[in-house]
Order: sequence, then structure tokens, then C-alpha cells
Amino acid sequence: MLTSATEEVTMHTDAVRLHHPGSAEALRFERVELPPPAAGELRIRHTAAGVNFVDIYQRNGDYPLPALPVTLGVEAAGVVEALGPGVSGFTPGQRVVWAGPPVGGYAGARNLAAARVLPLPDGVDDAAAAGALLRGLTAHLLFDEIRPLRAGDTLLVHAAAGGLGLLLVQWAKALGARVIGTVGSADKAELARAHGLDHAILYQQQDFVTALRELTDGHGVDYAIDGIGGETLRRTLDVVRPNGLLASIGQAGGALPALDIAELSAPRALTFARPSVFRYLSDTGRYRAAAQAVLERLRNGSLRVTIGAEYPLAEAAAAHRALQAGRSHGAILLRP
Repeated sequence: MLTSATEEVTMHTDAVRLHHPGSAEALRFERVELPPPAAGELRIRHTAAGVNFVDIYQRNGDYPLPALPVTLGVEAAGVVEALGPGVSGFTPGQRVVWAGPPVGGYAGARNLAAARVLPLPDGVDDAAAAGALLRGLTAHLLFDEIRPLRAGDTLLVHAAAGGLGLLLVQWAKALGARVIGTVGSADKAELARAHGLDHAILYQQQDFVTALRELTDGHGVDYAIDGIGGETLRRTLDVVRPNGLLASIGQAGGALPALDIAELSAPRALTFARPSVFRYLSDTGRYRAAAQAVLERLRNGSLRVTIGAEYPLAEAAAAHRALQAGRSHGAILLRP
């Protein structure tokens, strides 16, 4: 149902809600009331929502949420259904996408500030947008803000066949970097190579530190991106060249180790970053500019999105289990 800004329509929608931190079984599929959009808001009917590791960190309590219960999900695409008072530049029926806080993607519909919503360009389908926007924003943060990636740089990407990994590989190759990635299987190695990866290290079969030293003639990489955490993060310190950068962006494989700042100094002499994409996106102007850059890469084909799996909204717990267990490749979507 499409409505104008002047109509006061309360509706009900399906949503996946979290009432307390816990395992995937803590996710509850519920019917919730959705009020009319407030001033400055849009109501969006979702067609696809991305599933990300940050959803898992929020679900299990590693990343605290402002309040509970809450509908999870940090990116989705859909169609504008209604405009709140004062909203211009959008029309009911228009295709749109959003990413970042406030959460709310695991729902059939939601209300959201219009400033957080972007029109979807022709040629970019809903699945690609929902599976790539937050990850693309992360790539933009890493390669444009944290350390501009230069042609000729050697980059290490852990979990190179995951949803984020595949986008990082493509973005880095477009900038002229040499990209080395760790992957969990031969199939994942093949997928990552098809997206531009130069060298795949099967970390279950070979020691990635030894392999990287051989691939870089002992020099190390200029830039390493780790979303695994645990011992992987600590060992990655040993593969970054002096004055190189290690960016820690997640902890899919375990809690972050306690690092003594002396571990970064001589003989390593490297830089360590722990960037927050949500903090980056809290600046609305920066968020919209970066999102437009991501959408343009999707539109012109310089970023390809691989959808590894799709689940009905009611099966969000199964999607979380698959992502945590490493059974997925590419992006995972929920379909309301």
C-alpha cells in the first residue's frame, strides 16, 4: 500500500527481534506494529536485507545495543511506501537502499530518516544493493580514509571469499594493488580469484605467515585487513612490513587479543588501526557521499556482488548459524 505524506496509517509488519543477547536461537520472528512515519521520515517496504557479522556481534552482546527489544539488521533495499511530513525528493514506489544505524533491516517494513536513505540507480538490483552497501562503505573507509591504497601496494585480506572480502579484493584491484587473500577451501580460492585475487592462501593447509613471507620475498605486505581476530590478528603482526598498516575490522574467529603497544614498535614498527564504520557513517554528509561512490561502482560494474545464500526472514537464525560456521561465501540475504 502506497500512501502520501498526509495520511496517518499504522500498520503491522513481520520482524526479527532480539529481546536479550544470546545465540542464534535468541532471534524471535514476531508481528510488530509500525506507526506512520514521523516528520522527516520515510516508510520503506523491504525487499532484501543483508546479513553481516556486526549483526552477530550485536546479537551475542559483543557490541551493545542502545535498548532491547530491537529489530536487528544494518542494511536493506526496498520501496518507499509513505512519506512523513516535510519529506521531499522521494516518491511512493521509488526504489531505495540504506545502511548503518539505526538498526532495523530484519523487517518487512520500517520507518527511517530520509537523510539515511538513497535512491537506487537503474541497473542496480535490490539484492546487489542490500548485499553490498555496508561492505562497500567499509571498503571506502579503509581505502580512502584510513590509508589511501596506491597502485603497486601489496594488500592482505583475510577471509577473501566472504561478502566483505570479495568487495575488498575488487576495490583494491581497481586501484592497482596486488592482493593476497586467505581462504578456507579450494572452492573459495577459485571464487576469490574470479573476483581478481592474485594469490590465495588456504590457511587450513598451509601456514599463512610462512606463505606470505615467501610471496613477498620476506618484505611483508604494505596493508593487512583482518576481520578474524583472535590468534589470527596477533600472527598478522608478523606479515606487515615496517611502517605498514594492520587494520582490525572484526572478530569473527574470536575475541581480540590484548596487544601491548610495544608489540607494534621495533623491529615491527607498524601502524595499527581499529576503525569503526558506524562512527564513520554517523556524519550524514560523509555517509551519503561514500554511499553514492559505492552505488556508482555497482552501477558501472566495477563491483560485482556474489549472493551466496538467501533465507526467508523467518529463518534469520539459520542465516546467522551459516555465517558463523563459515559455510557461506559472498553475501547472505534475508527476504521478507
